[in-house]
Amino acid sequence: MELIDHLALGFSTALSLQNLAYAFLGCVLGTLIGVLPGLGPLATIAMLLPVTYTLPPVAALIMLAGIYYGAQYGGSTTAILVNLPGESSSVVTTIDGYQMARRGRAGVALATAGLGSFFAGCVATLILAAFATPLSELAFKFGPAEYFSLMCLGLIGAVVLASGSLPKAVAMIVLGLLLGLIGTDVNSGAARFSFDIPELTDGIDFVALAMGMFGFAEIIANLEQKEARETFTDSVTNLWPTKEDFRRMIPAVLRGTFLGSALGILPGGGAALASFAAYSLEKKTSKYAHEFGKGAIEGVAGPESANNAAAQTSFIPLLTLGIPPNAVMALMVGAMTIHNIQPGPQVMTSNPALFWGLIASMWIGNLMLIILNLPMIGVWVKLLTVPYRFLYPAILVFCGIGVYSVNNQTFDVFMAAGFGIIGYLFLKLKCEPAPLLLGFVLGPMMEENFRRSLLLSRGEFSVFLTRPLSLGLLIAAASLVAIVALPSIKAKREEAFQEE
Repeated sequence: MELIDHLALGFSTALSLQNLAYAFLGCVLGTLIGVLPGLGPLATIAMLLPVTYTLPPVAALIMLAGIYYGAQYGGSTTAILVNLPGESSSVVTTIDGYQMARRGRAGVALATAGLGSFFAGCVATLILAAFATPLSELAFKFGPAEYFSLMCLGLIGAVVLASGSLPKAVAMIVLGLLLGLIGTDVNSGAARFSFDIPELTDGIDFVALAMGMFGFAEIIANLEQKEARETFTDSVTNLWPTKEDFRRMIPAVLRGTFLGSALGILPGGGAALASFAAYSLEKKTSKYAHEFGKGAIEGVAGPESANNAAAQTSFIPLLTLGIPPNAVMALMVGAMTIHNIQPGPQVMTSNPALFWGLIASMWIGNLMLIILNLPMIGVWVKLLTVPYRFLYPAILVFCGIGVYSVNNQTFDVFMAAGFGIIGYLFLKLKCEPAPLLLGFVLGPMMEENFRRSLLLSRGEFSVFLTRPLSLGLLIAAASLVAIVALPSIKAKREEAFQEE
């Protein structure tokens, strides 16, 4: 009964004209970003962070959330029609989705992706609503020691579950933690690692770092890509799957939904990991394994359901514990910080309209997206004909104005440009920059809780081991490290991302 009351408050908030408009705007932008290859939700949310400064907090978060899960929908369009993923979580959709398009079944592939995404998004949002209250109540029992241990688990999980080299992921996490130390010490008030630069006494600006690493760097990298692509727009005719298609896709959608919902909650998880895992699961369990890679409908239904479910449930640790499980959620922390909102369980009690309004907006957004994506496929595909050389100068100007508008400092623009070059170098070195952002966001929070724990325990480091919940979290973190070090697990981890 309490949940129904909370959802009633959420829908009354989300259904206001202003919030509906921003939910629609977020869904449109998300679909647009998903369709345009190279511009993922990370880069776009980073670009739009300055814009949200002028918006009401609820509207800002609803719009940014719409961009995130909207990109999961749009990414499947280019994956199927152009064989080029618009978003990283749509990489595996290209394998069978594009082959379906080549066989004249592009419409069925797009409908499968859309319907699977809609179902998964709705179920995952229901899971988010159901688990929000009990997890928030648990979070109130956390002290500084428990929060420090939880963040340790989060960072280790981000390393273990990230694609690519483990040593590189560790290096990026450590670099992010070190960048988070720059600024003024909370306890002593002394400037640290600022090199007598006045602008650095408050630390590195989050927007400048995010915009540079994910906005400018992605733009520079995408300028290297060729524009000539083969599309299958003519074969988008019959959108409705046959009875046989439904018989094969429904079990895949169900498996993908629940697998994605579970992986989205994990630290370091998210939509990309969920889609890879779902594809591997479908390939191993399907009776039609020989069709995978040649146009199996399960190869579209499973991953597309999984990535949308994971996109929704990744909000659970952010909203209930205040811990971002992936880089996109770290950007959401930045958006909340801009509006002086402290992420965590207190949001539910101090600002219930924001908390439940955001959750309710996800159902509304999913409905908007299914309407936006299927009937308007032709419109989205036409956007692919716009040459990149016209898009990127406008995006760069928008980025520069956005960074400057936060603090009205040209120093921030130069800093963002510098991080853009560094981010581009990281991409060339195949170092995933997402763990760096997680380390940067969690670093100051870890330091604050670590020092507070030692102050309360009068310098006793055993406080992290004598408190049962803290000890349990540290044991879980150590177990993750031990498990991933096993040769068999290490091989399976590399195999999970081999399609990328």
